[in-house]
Amino acid sequence: MADTFSYWEKTSFLSGFDVLIIGSGIVGLSAGMHLKKKRPELNIGILESGFIPAGASTKNAGFACFGSISELLEELKTGTENEVLSLIEMRWRGLEKLRKNLGDEALSFKNYGGFELFKETETEASEHCINNIPYFNQLLKNIIGKPDIYAVNNAKIAEFGLAGINNIICNKYEAQIDTGKMMRAMISKVQGLGVLILNNCRVNKLEQDTSGQILHTNQGIIRSNNVIVATNAYGKELIPELDIVPGRGQVLITEPVKDLKIMGTFHYNKGFTYFRNIDDRILLGGFRDLDFQTEETLKPGTTELIQNSLEELLHNTILPGRKIKIEQRWSGVMGFGKELKPIISGISPGLYCAVRCNGMGVAMGSLSGEQVADLVQL
Repeated sequence: MADTFSYWEKTSFLSGFDVLIIGSGIVGLSAGMHLKKKRPELNIGILESGFIPAGASTKNAGFACFGSISELLEELKTGTENEVLSLIEMRWRGLEKLRKNLGDEALSFKNYGGFELFKETETEASEHCINNIPYFNQLLKNIIGKPDIYAVNNAKIAEFGLAGINNIICNKYEAQIDTGKMMRAMISKVQGLGVLILNNCRVNKLEQDTSGQILHTNQGIIRSNNVIVATNAYGKELIPELDIVPGRGQVLITEPVKDLKIMGTFHYNKGFTYFRNIDDRILLGGFRDLDFQTEETLKPGTTELIQNSLEELLHNTILPGRKIKIEQRWSGVMGFGKELKPIISGISPGLYCAVRCNGMGVAMGSLSGEQVADLVQL
């Protein structure tokens, strides 16, 4: 440990940990919360590399979703029906846990519904999805608890003021949240339980000896009996053997829009593109599929190709004929892999991970955190 720390700082803040969690996103905070509730006597710390949570938990679009029809059809191409069903259940249960842990008011949870859009030039794709609505309603009814999850609702096209859209599939059980408020509420709750969160503490390397886990950080060496890596796309930096491919998601948000008609969470292009209302603005992101190679990066940033495509969709389809200014742009990095399910496992004695949320971190993060916490041998 660096010589700048006092005896008091070393003994109260930097030693004696039963469990250290790397990453203060949804997964890491949920793991800390679950462990502390089960074993209040444990000394648990969370190390965060950023000034505020630096991962995708506060850089996403805030969709409380579990899959549009086209997304689920794509997932069935790489996974069996049972595997996809298991993922959907994990997403739904994760959202239920998130709401139970924090409450809808803290999340700013709004059940405006979700809407999948198909342009007039996408007749074949829309018909394929519409024909599969009965199949998915039957498949998911025991998980969601309702038989009528998806339905065509083309009356919404005019209601929302959309242009060039031929069909809309509505998911009445999809909602939206404010992920900034969510993270503040979650951090407050975890700290209230007695979990220590240390910011601006980046873990550069992990080692192990007979006494436990050794974390090499930018603040010095910190030891713990157990470590949970909960850094999603960044997990491969600390555990190189993990199957994780980063996927950067670019986002923009408009200035406030007078008489905004858009209300809900919207999916387009097999879920690669998405938008929603927030504070009388449009938040719009996606088009990662236009340049997969460039977007397979851990670096923040935006590109002209994707930002121009987002603006074109905004001005021609979402808010046609209106000159709306873009107020802010940003990006967040998601973690993907060959398999659809997240990696929640023990790596070696005392080392665990919960990573690779495959773009569904809001939905499955709370459950993933609890599941990896239950693996820890104490």
